[in-house]
Amino acid sequence: MKYKLLSFALLLSCLSSCQTNKSVKKDLVTGLISQGDGISCDEVQLSDGNKILQRNTFIYGEIFHLNYNNISGFEKVDNNVFPGMELLVTGQKGDTIMHNPDLYSSSSNGIDITPLLLQAKITTANPIHSNNTYTLNVNIWDKKGTGTFKSELDFSVAANSHIEVEKNNVSFDEIYLFSKEKNSVITENEASFNENIYMIFEGLEGFKIEDGKVNIGLSIKGTDSEGKIILNETDLVGDSSIEAAELKNRLSPNFIFSGSNIKNPVSCEIIIWDKKSDNRIRTLTELSIK
Repeated sequence: MKYKLLSFALLLSCLSSCQTNKSVKKDLVTGLISQGDGISCDEVQLSDGNKILQRNTFIYGEIFHLNYNNISGFEKVDNNVFPGMELLVTGQKGDTIMHNPDLYSSSSNGIDITPLLLQAKITTANPIHSNNTYTLNVNIWDKKGTGTFKSELDFSVAANSHIEVEKNNVSFDEIYLFSKEKNSVITENEASFNENIYMIFEGLEGFKIEDGKVNIGLSIKGTDSEGKIILNETDLVGDSSIEAAELKNRLSPNFIFSGSNIKNPVSCEIIIWDKKSDNRIRTLTELSIK
């Protein structure tokens, strides 16, 4: 008997005949539960868009997909099928965080793809927040028939543990690294030479507001493992003031490491301070530049 370690899918029940097509499956690794009634699916998987994921915890800002591979049982009209897909994310109290009544509402002419592949995409960013647990429900139905297929996943969102934060009378909602070229959150703290890297601050508060504006300083310093300073910006803001509402919404200082003679890891320090008080916040992270 052979066991496949990466596919702990437990078949809880399966009833099938010429008239019925019902099933309930649970993935013991991710906890993903799928239930079909009239619609069946060969495989339901979590992925990052490229690689299969065997986890249900995500770094804030990370994108994951729910992939339905070779889903069948839809009534056909001129060889086209007409799936609907509702996406609902709820919080721990059952409150609605995200809701899209039909991800395939634009496919009014139907879909003619064999085998049929459907996908739901979830971005774990505002209004989702780190240090919380959520429930994802994806409900698929046949717009030309009565079949349904439902999936449920409990998932957690965590802050990037590679980012150290020190603060004095300053609060924030989220801090994370983002790659412009990859259009994705940096979770493994690896980046490329000449890559635009953003340290994104969301929900910053604690700076003195005058006429709706704040006066802050912002420094970025990069040091390689041998102590060589390869980036040193002492104040990117200068004498300018910033709208307090804009600062609270998002502050996105960016930096680029160019060249090739850098000894990894690179320590990147960002300090934001209030020029009208002693309030400040400091982040420190290490990046491997390849």
